Amino acid sequence: MTYAVVNPATGQTLATYPDFTADEVEAAVAAAHEAAQTWGRTSTPAERAALLRRVAELHRERRDELAAIIVREMGKPLAAAEGEVDFAADITEFYADHIDEITGDRPIDILGEGTAVIRRSPLGVLLGIMPWNFPYYQVARFAAPNLAIGNTILLKHAPQCPQSAAAIAQIYADAGFPVGAYVDVRLTNDQAAEVIADRRVHGVSVTGSERAGAAVAEIAGRNLKKVVLELGGSDPFILLSTDDLDAAVQAAVDARLDNNGQSCNGAKRFLVADELHDAFVEKFAAALEGAKVGDPFAEDTVLGPLSSLAAAERLQDQVDRAVAQGATVVTGGSRDGAFFPGTVITGVTADMDAYREEFFGPVGVVYRVSGEDEAIEIANGTEFGLGSYVFTTDEEQAARIADRIDAGMVYVNIVLADSPELPFGGIKRSGTGREMGLLAAEEFVNKKLIRIAG
Repeated sequence: MTYAVVNPATGQTLATYPDFTADEVEAAVAAAHEAAQTWGRTSTPAERAALLRRVAELHRERRDELAAIIVREMGKPLAAAEGEVDFAADITEFYADHIDEITGDRPIDILGEGTAVIRRSPLGVLLGIMPWNFPYYQVARFAAPNLAIGNTILLKHAPQCPQSAAAIAQIYADAGFPVGAYVDVRLTNDQAAEVIADRRVHGVSVTGSERAGAAVAEIAGRNLKKVVLELGGSDPFILLSTDDLDAAVQAAVDARLDNNGQSCNGAKRFLVADELHDAFVEKFAAALEGAKVGDPFAEDTVLGPLSSLAAAERLQDQVDRAVAQGATVVTGGSRDGAFFPGTVITGVTADMDAYREEFFGPVGVVYRVSGEDEAIEIANGTEFGLGSYVFTTDEEQAARIADRIDAGMVYVNIVLADSPELPFGGIKRSGTGREMGLLAAEEFVNKKLIRIAG
């Protein structure tokens, strides 16, 4: 059985859910296809917006229940889980509020007589393959814009998140979406491949690992399906100057420890100017060492367990290999079951595995840099290109770095600033396409030209 809720804090299996049978997979695809032919083509934007607004309301009404589910599923501290539910509601509401911009015709100034417009219409059935690290937020940023357009959704959640997946599906049903508009599917990998290949399915979106993204993209490409990939990241945090080192360190801590350090766009590599490096490392290490590790339901817990024992073991192996290859652990570095303390590593060089790998947990690697050019060289010296953070008091320098850095997102003198209106996505091995913001509604849509004679 693939789908199970295993509390990473205790190791206890709390619930199991059966994989879909072949008949259940067929029924799910057929329902989504039928809904795409009816509701997806006949509902008005105002009707879809009203349903999405109700989904947002139900997230807020069920906030406590939803938050508790994901604390048990993947170890997120309770306050962070509550914040994620709120954010999922805000994202969903954003697309309801902007339905006219998403669906309205766009006139074209033409050279001849007559008129021309781009009319955006749904593609049909989409498959979403979602990860465990943000069980509600990830779903909202895929499902909401596409339902606003009129597409229908098959949602395959992570195997460790079946309870939150069922809770989301219930919200869409209770909000009044018709049968087939949003369908929770518990698929094996082989079944997911069959669904992608199905001619009734017109696109697939994956948030997950490079390996998963590559596998899905290969199948989608073979079957000529549009694909959006949101994959890994090893985001640089560049600190070149500051009027307040304590504030800069706190921003670094917040950006590294968010979601127990398990955010694709969390700051993971800290590139600090030579004259600030030693003081930064001292303060950064002290702050991470002081971050309380414990029961994710406790109010004062900063770091709950990683998502699973296997995740903690993988992170431990990465740290151990970094040390074996010559890096130094300043603080932390040793797991306790699935719990992993805030960890700081220095002395990483380009010939080490740690220079290229993503540390998916509360581990920060600090580099000493001589200035802007070396910071850019190290920041871009990875196959990832998701987000980045730049801290400097020099506005012109900030603008230069923003232009030079290879990433889908650059945040200057701010962290944890994701917002529904801001597009999210990366380049290189971090993926293709964008989610959130109005750009998300441009991914799985037919931009149909309608040209009328004068």
